[in-house]
Amino acid sequence: MATILVIDDEEAIRKTVEASLKADGNEVYLAEDGVQGWVAFRRYRPDLVILDTMLPTMNGLELLHRIRRESDVCVLMLTAKSEAMDRVTIGADDYLTKPFNPRELAVRVKVMLRRRRKSTIEEARIFAFKHIRIDVQRREVWRDGEPIDLTTLEFNLLSTLAAYAGTAMSREQLFEKVWGYDFYGGDRVVDVHIGHIRQKLEYAPTKPQFILTVRGVGYKFGDVPP
Repeated sequence: MATILVIDDEEAIRKTVEASLKADGNEVYLAEDGVQGWVAFRRYRPDLVILDTMLPTMNGLELLHRIRRESDVCVLMLTAKSEAMDRVTIGADDYLTKPFNPRELAVRVKVMLRRRRKSTIEEARIFAFKHIRIDVQRREVWRDGEPIDLTTLEFNLLSTLAAYAGTAMSREQLFEKVWGYDFYGGDRVVDVHIGHIRQKLEYAPTKPQFILTVRGVGYKFGDVPP
């Protein structure tokens, strides 16, 4: 069973999709506008989001970008404009053009969730270094055996750097891998989150030894194998 959030301003679509997904044993939550959708997303932390592009109070693309700033949850976009497909699917995992067959949507949801579970299993590994240990599956970080509390984005950023330990990564590369869509928000976005991680992870944040600045490039993870 998966937890699915459906965000659409058309009641008929919400109810139809809800019935189809519940028939497959899923737990389904509904929201009718962008703001309600954001609140519901933060509250329920769903496994998958079905998101309409045209929403009142906050449009679907803005909501998608907010979601991507802190989560890599599966997102299926609904759009009435097939010609806008490329723009709409930036950051989304799949899309459907209205009108659609509810069973087709249910099948796509199954495929997305199955793919996500497989990916999670494949990524279930531990990065072990002299001082830092990162459990990707459990999303836990320790420094010298002491747990370090990181936000979702901070963990994703740290684990990405650790996966390429010793390799300098540009801010653009980090933004693409962590935030998961093509829009680049500028150096400041990455730098701010790196600063937050350093405050929690480093012995001396002003003299970092784990997340190193590579001048003219970006950052690299600097801890060594045990």
